[in-house]
Amino acid sequence: MNERKIRVLVAKPGLDGHDRGAKVIARALRDAGMEVIYTGLRQTPEMIAAAALQEDVDAVGVSILSGAHNTLCPRIVSLLREQGMTDTLVILGGIVPQEDIAKLKELGVAEIFLPGTSTQDIAKFIREHVHPRT
Repeated sequence: MNERKIRVLVAKPGLDGHDRGAKVIARALRDAGMEVIYTGLRQTPEMIAAAALQEDVDAVGVSILSGAHNTLCPRIVSLLREQGMTDTLVILGGIVPQEDIAKLKELGVAEIFLPGTSTQDIAKFIREHVHPRT
């Protein structure tokens, strides 16, 4: 029987117009055998949560360089949970000060990947933390 591919939504919330890193991650996750949906630039938390629900994803990868992570990420997590997506893994990549990491994790972000993180490490984390579906 074929094993179901892990489905990952890669999202770029807020007004940040730089998406090269998000596209690199999307490509790396595809190369790692995952199914990736990239939402494009300037997505609201509501748009991201709606896309995650519609696409029935296992994980949401958020890329933020603008500094709005403390506002946008908790909102995305909250919206996902409100929609019943309690097992959906939320990860964050981008520019995040060390002093913000613990609070983001308390609010439901599973892991934060800073610049220079290996794409293989990100794929491995997703594989190890996505809950298998029946």
